[in-house]
Amino acid sequence: MQELTHYINGAHVKGTSGRFADVYNPAIGEIVARVPLASADELNQAVATASAAQPAWAAVNPQRRARVMMKFVDLLNQNMDKLAEALSREHGKTLPDAAGDVQRGLEVVEYCIAAPQMLKGEFTDSAGPGIDMYSMKQPLGVTAGITPFNFPAMIPMWMFAPAIACGNAFILKPSERDPSVPLMLAELMEEAGLPKGILQVVNGDKEAVDAILDHDVIQSVGFVGSTPIAEYIYGKGCSNGKRVQCFGGAKNHMIIMPDADMDQAADALVGAGYGAAGERCMAISVAVPVGDETADRLIEKLIPRVEALKVGPYTAGKDVDYGPVVTAAAKANIERLVQTGIDQGAKLVVDGRDFKLQGYEDGFFVGAHLFDHATKDMDIYKTEIFGPVLTTVRAQTYEEAIGLAMDHEYGNGTAIFTRDGDTARDFANRINIGMVGINVPIPVPLAYHTFGGWKKSVFGDLNQHGPDAFKFYTRTKTVTSRWPSGIKEGGEFSIPVME
Repeated sequence: MQELTHYINGAHVKGTSGRFADVYNPAIGEIVARVPLASADELNQAVATASAAQPAWAAVNPQRRARVMMKFVDLLNQNMDKLAEALSREHGKTLPDAAGDVQRGLEVVEYCIAAPQMLKGEFTDSAGPGIDMYSMKQPLGVTAGITPFNFPAMIPMWMFAPAIACGNAFILKPSERDPSVPLMLAELMEEAGLPKGILQVVNGDKEAVDAILDHDVIQSVGFVGSTPIAEYIYGKGCSNGKRVQCFGGAKNHMIIMPDADMDQAADALVGAGYGAAGERCMAISVAVPVGDETADRLIEKLIPRVEALKVGPYTAGKDVDYGPVVTAAAKANIERLVQTGIDQGAKLVVDGRDFKLQGYEDGFFVGAHLFDHATKDMDIYKTEIFGPVLTTVRAQTYEEAIGLAMDHEYGNGTAIFTRDGDTARDFANRINIGMVGINVPIPVPLAYHTFGGWKKSVFGDLNQHGPDAFKFYTRTKTVTSRWPSGIKEGGEFSIPVME
């Protein structure tokens, strides 16, 4: 069995804690590797290495740092198939979806090539008699990121690419469920010209997380995962004086107006609800048709589409719609919530509970489920299921529909399908959710905009990637300078004011 490593100071380093986690191929339900879980001492070693390497990297001018990102983009494209296959093997995504995971991270790296422009400061000449003022954007030092299993390529790159482009060193603590791709990314970054010690990968669990949060050298922490853990990391990190951004859970609503193209809406819901087996923080998990007639038309369109979904391993080809969920525990939790929905009175119009895939009976596959007539007091509505389950909550009016999304504790993403511009404009302006789609089911912004939700989907005041990333990973220093033409007699003891 393969034994994975940490990646410290440009080398694969075996774990020394004696603790390991099993890494599964979820399609077959078998352990394919084990990954070491770092102790606090191992984390501290990585931080010490990063701290020693970072000043020299910060002294490299932004243009040369950007050239490393250019080369990294080239290497990502060259190794796309290899990265996608490794990602699919440990996560379960289809190959096209895994390649998309890499691609959306690659696009953020492309944006970071603009570091020379993004890191420019401001200058004011003659702010006072002989006085000039200017600002500098300087790196924080050693930064860290704690990333989830569902995007093992994209989200690490969303964090480490801008951090490193700004001149920081970065400690990556990826998910222990699918750690191979983050290790491969670190290798490619150094092949692209990144100095040793600037990007370290430390695998681990809560012990490593707490060591990151408690380490006084680490200046910032990014996190993506569940809301309870986001709250914990944000609270502890901030109390330790760190800059912290945490992204938590989601329950994304899609409102379908009576005038919507129902075929377009149904296709969008199937892709957004069941893609990646629903293991996306931007998955549409709640459909809200307005009016019973709209709901009936929508369900009629959805049922055959959901029943026709092809579920299988990534090795079955590119026509597979989605693969297994990541662990047996995830599968059991999804099945438990489905049963809860039935028990609480929702109508299960597509029942995937008996789904079995011949030859893959031990895999973590979950059939597609579609609920109708759910209500907002049900667990399947309130809880992020993170599986191939779409829940339909019928609303009688637009105001009731928008109220459902606005009243929910999560505010990551939402969408509306309509042909009416007034309705779409009102929805975009009023909704208290961070990312909005208008006839777009998964409104993930492109790399040059920022990604982030509202309410209990986010903790912190800056979003991921785009301009916010360069703000998050730098501090602003403002300098006031004067070069007098002669030597003045004596000192000035009162605060200087404008003449």
